Amino acid sequence: MLDESLLDTPDALAGADRFGLLRGVAESGARVRTAARGAAESGIPDLTPDGRPRAVLVAGPGPAAAGVADLLRALGGGNCPVTLIPPTGVAPLPGALRWTLPGWAGPLDLLLLPGPDAADPGLAELVEQAYRRGCAVVAVTPEGGPLADAVGQARGLAVPLATTPYDAEFDVEGAPPAAPGTLWSVLIPLLSLADRIGLLSAPPEALGKLADRLDQLAERCGPAIPTYTNPGKTLAAELADALPLIWTEGSVAGAVGRHFATELAGLAGRPALVAELPEALATHRTLLAGALAAGADPDDFFRDRVEQPPAMHARVVLLREEEPGPLSATHAAHALAEERDTAVSELEPAAGSDLEKAAELLAIVDFAAVYLALAGTE
Repeated sequence: MLDESLLDTPDALAGADRFGLLRGVAESGARVRTAARGAAESGIPDLTPDGRPRAVLVAGPGPAAAGVADLLRALGGGNCPVTLIPPTGVAPLPGALRWTLPGWAGPLDLLLLPGPDAADPGLAELVEQAYRRGCAVVAVTPEGGPLADAVGQARGLAVPLATTPYDAEFDVEGAPPAAPGTLWSVLIPLLSLADRIGLLSAPPEALGKLADRLDQLAERCGPAIPTYTNPGKTLAAELADALPLIWTEGSVAGAVGRHFATELAGLAGRPALVAELPEALATHRTLLAGALAAGADPDDFFRDRVEQPPAMHARVVLLREEEPGPLSATHAAHALAEERDTAVSELEPAAGSDLEKAAELLAIVDFAAVYLALAGTE
């Protein structure tokens, strides 16, 4: 259940925010600027690559690596294959995880390590594998840590991880797996690198516009802005008692949708299902006719509104990058939702580059996940 009165009480939100979640999302623009400055000071703009790599490999612990791989793949527009190397191990703990390069990896490939945890020995072993195979290696990791040392010994490039003082609040028992905003800390230097090697376009001026867009969104979605004009709070309220069916259209929206599902689970402890249009219409059709359908609980009329929580129903969250055209599946999505009496929440970013559109969608869903985490009650 969601305490919706808490959403419009900034002092109460601040009191519930013991890990600094709202501050973490609001400082995303500052993280982008700090990370871009760190990338420049590390020498990325001075690199003289011979051309694009044959493939880009991404590896690292936690959700950041998957988010980086997803966004690089989406923003790159197919210019170069981007592959996530999933870890293996008995537990998601430093020292227990291992990564293995695919058998075809070699001197033509680039290994990227978004490594917020600098002490994971599994990543150092992966760097050794890459060195033996001749892969170029770039890591974003805390300065002076074991991973940075391993990358230096392998003649790779280690970019210092951009951090904020509140990051330390997540290194305690009970904290979420990652601080909101961490994705930007590891992504921005890798975007600068991707721009340099011709994988995508992310020059310094584009990163500056990205930071400005995130600052504007922090103002629109901040705790002092009431729910009815706040897209982050509005989405949180709409998902209060719902199972989100996140339907996406476009590669950037798809990456954001998967990130949103990860944030809902990691920050708010809420499940969500993600699918891309038009396949989502077939994949989730039965869900909208089953026990999660809006009209699936005929006894709800007799429910005690005080003592009994409402039944959970599905709600479609439709993420898209631009206005639907004649070949868009958005129209069919609305038709199916209307046919099954299912509510729809829509997010569509304002005009801008693909990077700016991704930033707007990411900011809104991050704020929504945080508000669900803070206003959620047992």
